[in-house]
Amino acid sequence: MRVSGVLRFLALIFALVTTWIFIRSYISLNAKTIRLPRWLSLVTKEIPVVRAKCGLAKPCPKEFFAFKISSGAANVVGPTMCFENQVIMSPVKNNVGRGLNIALVNGTTGMVLTQKCFDMYSGEVKLLVEFLKEIPEGALVLVASYDDPGTRLNDETRKLLSSLGSSYAKQLGFRDSWVFLGAKDLKDKSPFEQFLKNNPNTNKYEGWPELLELEGCVPRKIP
Repeated sequence: MRVSGVLRFLALIFALVTTWIFIRSYISLNAKTIRLPRWLSLVTKEIPVVRAKCGLAKPCPKEFFAFKISSGAANVVGPTMCFENQVIMSPVKNNVGRGLNIALVNGTTGMVLTQKCFDMYSGEVKLLVEFLKEIPEGALVLVASYDDPGTRLNDETRKLLSSLGSSYAKQLGFRDSWVFLGAKDLKDKSPFEQFLKNNPNTNKYEGWPELLELEGCVPRKIP
C-alpha cells in the first residue's frame, strides 16, 4: 500500500510538471509565430478620404469653379461663402454683417476682388447702389442674406440686382432668406439662386425662415 501510494504521488507530480511545460511552450510558440495574414492587415489600414473643394459632394469639371454659399440663420449665425476652397466671408473671419453680404470674384482667374456687407435695416442704401454700379465686367457676384436683407431696398437697387441675373430681387423683403450667384454681364437669369419668404406660418425660427445653402460649379469665363 505504501509503494502504490508513492507511485500515485510521483505520477501526479509528473503530470503537473508535464502540463506546466506544455502550457509554457504553447504560449511562447504562439507569441512568436502567430501573425495576421497580409490581406487582413490591409483591411485595417485607413483609406484616405478625398474631399472636393468647398465640401461639395464631388469635384467640379475642368474649367469650372466650385462654390458654396450659406445664408445667415435668423439673427444669430452669420452667412458663409466659399469659392474654390477659399472661405471668403464667415462669422469666424468676422467680416459678415446684418443685411446683404456680397463678394466679387474675377470670373476668369477666380481671384477674390472684394467683399462687403450692407446694412439693409438701418444703413444707407446709396452705399449699396454705388457698389453695384461699380462692379467690373465679367465679375462673379456672390450674395448671402443675414437677418434683414430687404427693408432698405428701393427700386434702383432691385433693378441693379436683377441685372446680375436674379429672379427674386424684386420680391426681397423684411427678414427673407436669400442666396445668389450672378455676374455683371449675365444675359439670362442665373440658375444659382434660392429664396425663402418670411412667413410666420412656415418660418423655422421665430420671426425668420430657415437658412439656405447654395452650392455647385460655375463655368470659368474664358477671356
